[in-house]
Amino acid sequence: MANTNTSTTSRVRKDLDVQRAGHTTIRYTVSGPAGGPTLALIHGWACDRRDFDAVTDHLPENYRVIAIDLAEHGESRSTREVWTMAEFAHDVAAVLDAESVRTCVVAGHSLGGAVAVEVGRLLPDTVSHVVALDALHYLSLFPALSAERAEAMLRVFRTDFAGGVRGLVEEGSPAGTDTALKDAYFEKMVAVRQPAGLRSIEGLVRWDMDAALRGTPQPITVFGIRDLVTREAIDRYGDRFDIVLVDLGSHHFPVEAPEGTAKLLAGVVETE
Repeated sequence: MANTNTSTTSRVRKDLDVQRAGHTTIRYTVSGPAGGPTLALIHGWACDRRDFDAVTDHLPENYRVIAIDLAEHGESRSTREVWTMAEFAHDVAAVLDAESVRTCVVAGHSLGGAVAVEVGRLLPDTVSHVVALDALHYLSLFPALSAERAEAMLRVFRTDFAGGVRGLVEEGSPAGTDTALKDAYFEKMVAVRQPAGLRSIEGLVRWDMDAALRGTPQPITVFGIRDLVTREAIDRYGDRFDIVLVDLGSHHFPVEAPEGTAKLLAGVVETE
């Protein structure tokens, strides 16, 4: 059983990279002992692995934590042409292979939750549990949209990218969320590297979650902000993944409540 003491630790971090095809360099950070329970962390769209720094500091010292920058996010770079959730999963798989990971829990925030599902599908013998941090439950994205609805959503980003980003931030902000906090998220996300930022949004909008779930054998736990999860989402997907409602802030709760997020993640790792 894992030690779930999540008091703040001073972890020694190593920043590394792995090379993939398409002139792709994936940067990641590793901390904790090689023999400890392994947790891979995947950030959301237009974010980066540093969002998990404080979460990592609250995880048990015996955990091996790997935080990954997806292609063209954070410090990772790529000139590739494919920006699907499945291709992002190969970014994560390359890191796990480089680190000789035999078994791990994979957790992703927002778009990273979709990537985590694809990692589970890609590596059924390595990934023991998939965790989605306020991801997968948004019915405006899932199940797969019709071609007409997908084009309508993407048109917003193509014609007014800043407006589209602002809409995402507002959608993920419960009533009462501090305006300065929302502005900080907007400023960070609107600066995502292009054209990958737009292309990866297209990849998410066109992702067929139902098909991905059918090919993902691991248990999936969704930690969703209570005020953002609808009854319809619970009714539709409650029998496929475990939806746990939390009160830790906004859609970006790993940044706002790192200690609480660490406790949630440690609770999953403990069951493996």
